[in-house]
Amino acid sequence: MFSARDIDPDDDLADGRDESASERADRNWNEVLQELRVMQTGTQILTGFLLALAFQPAFADLTGSQRAVYLSLVVLSALSSIVALAPVALHRMLFQQRAKPQVVAYGHAALVTALVTVSVLLVGVVGFVFDVVVDGTAALVSVIALTLVILTLWVAAPLSIRARLSQRGSR
Repeated sequence: MFSARDIDPDDDLADGRDESASERADRNWNEVLQELRVMQTGTQILTGFLLALAFQPAFADLTGSQRAVYLSLVVLSALSSIVALAPVALHRMLFQQRAKPQVVAYGHAALVTALVTVSVLLVGVVGFVFDVVVDGTAALVSVIALTLVILTLWVAAPLSIRARLSQRGSR
C-alpha cells in the first residue's frame, strides 16, 4: 500500500519540492504531529465516554457478553492512544540524535496502525451502544454500515486517488 518513497525524506523527487533531506524530514514530522493531534482528540473523547459508562447506574444491567465487549473497547481505546503516542515517545528518546527520517517513517507506520485501531474502536463503540440501547440486530447493522463507510472513505477513496495520480505520473 505504501512505498518507501512515501515516507523517505531523503527522496528529493518525492513531490518535486526544492528542499533538503532535513527540511523534508522536518516538514513530514510536522505533518505527522498534526495528524496525531486530530486523531488523539477523537480517541480521548471516546476513552472518556467509555470510562464514564462504568459509573452509570444502568451499567449494572449489562449482560456478561456486553461487559466483555465494553472491557475490550476500553483496552482498544488505551491501545489506540498508546500507538498514536508512540512516535512522540520515539522522538523524545531519539531527540538530537539526527534520526528525524527514522522518526518520520516510524510515525507514519504508527499512524496507519492507529487509524486501524481507531476504526475498530469507533465501529465497536457504536455497535456496543446500539446493542445496549436497541438490540443485537441493530448493533450488527450499525457495525456493518460503519465498516463499509470507513472502508470507502479511509481505504477505497484514497487508493482510487492514488491510482489516478500514479497513472497521471506515468504518462
